[in-house]
Amino acid sequence: MTVLRGAFVVLRPTLTEDVPALAAIRATPEVRARWRGGDDLEAEIAADVEDADTVCLTVCHRQRIIGMIQWHAEEEPDYRHAGIDLFLDPAVHGAGLGTDAVRTLAVHLVDDRGYHRLVIDPAADNAAAIRCYEKVGFRPVGTMRQYERGPDGTWHDGLLMDLLAPELLR
Repeated sequence: MTVLRGAFVVLRPTLTEDVPALAAIRATPEVRARWRGGDDLEAEIAADVEDADTVCLTVCHRQRIIGMIQWHAEEEPDYRHAGIDLFLDPAVHGAGLGTDAVRTLAVHLVDDRGYHRLVIDPAADNAAAIRCYEKVGFRPVGTMRQYERGPDGTWHDGLLMDLLAPELLR
């Protein structure tokens, strides 16, 4: 995997030495409320990095680690598509860096990897994430009811969004 450069961010393959910084970001209350996870976030991130079915990229801005974006693929020819997940340090929320990271990865997945469809699934009540993804061209497909369990133990809805290659806003 090569390094991907956006307008503001750099996406590079996640290294083992990135894991503590990424775990610290995942441990912030704002991110923890949105991302599933147990007590050992370093082990979970390390497992994601080692997962052959997931590509993890560290998001950097001004040579500082600000988060991670990852993608996975469904390669069955009749259903081929890629899915994206992202978390960023709350200190950079609202600065357009998430949009730049998602756009940069989406362009790579469409142009270089040949995916015609991408999916992403934010919490249905995560208005900021939904706006971010819409700026790249993702559209709501539908609500996935009681999609994931929150930190409070109750089930919460997710929003399935997708983007077709011609809809990518560059």
